[in-house]
Amino acid sequence: MRDFSFSIRAYLRYWLDKEDTFSQQSPQVFGLYTKLLTFLEENRGGDPEIEKFRNSLLKDQSTIHVLDLGAGSKKVPQSLRTIASITRYSTSGSKFAQLYQYFCSLTRAENVLECGTCVGISTRYVSKETKGKLFTFEGSPEIQQVAMRQPLPERTEFILGPIAQTLPKVLQSLPSIDFGLIDANHTYHGTMQTFNSLLPKVHAKTILAVGDIHWTPDMEKAWHEIKDHPKVKLTLDFFECGIVFFDFPGQKSHLVLDI
Repeated sequence: MRDFSFSIRAYLRYWLDKEDTFSQQSPQVFGLYTKLLTFLEENRGGDPEIEKFRNSLLKDQSTIHVLDLGAGSKKVPQSLRTIASITRYSTSGSKFAQLYQYFCSLTRAENVLECGTCVGISTRYVSKETKGKLFTFEGSPEIQQVAMRQPLPERTEFILGPIAQTLPKVLQSLPSIDFGLIDANHTYHGTMQTFNSLLPKVHAKTILAVGDIHWTPDMEKAWHEIKDHPKVKLTLDFFECGIVFFDFPGQKSHLVLDI
């Protein structure tokens, strides 16, 4: 049985630790954080077309079979789920989808990876900043079909199958990655396996995002190990996700921020 009180305790710790814009001592962090807040304020409510797609899925009561290759869903654990419930409980809201879009825009965005397509909401946001190729990975065939209902730019490639098998094949074909979103199976083992697979392809300007870092004790354990990795120079904790930088002029830093 999952400990449903864990998220409450985790959020309380986050709330006590979080900082605001004016507490940021680094000009680099202050600048990117201020620009993030401005971007979210100017685009409050999200992209109209993408949110229209989301709303169409939220109204869809048809049932599909979900092949869960990870931790599953806390609120809808059944293998047969409505598209509406998957969209409601297993996708990022517009604010965090735009947060991924923003951090992708800070990279050259030639090689972009999304590990965990789900129904394709974050995929659509990140694709708006992708200049080269976006590879998006999903393990459940019927969920992937939902994500592909409306076309995305040709630069988006949908990849189906267990990420432990599909990700290494794609990485072999890439010289490096610029932005990566780790939001697939939400287990310690799966998250660390994906992170460690991406590491050989990161460069100084790569940015990684890790979803649901406080979802379970195992995910917090993975987040702490990622923060402690020698290659990691700066992390930003937004509770629902963490952002990882490999280039930072100051001392190794871990900041807890609010949006």
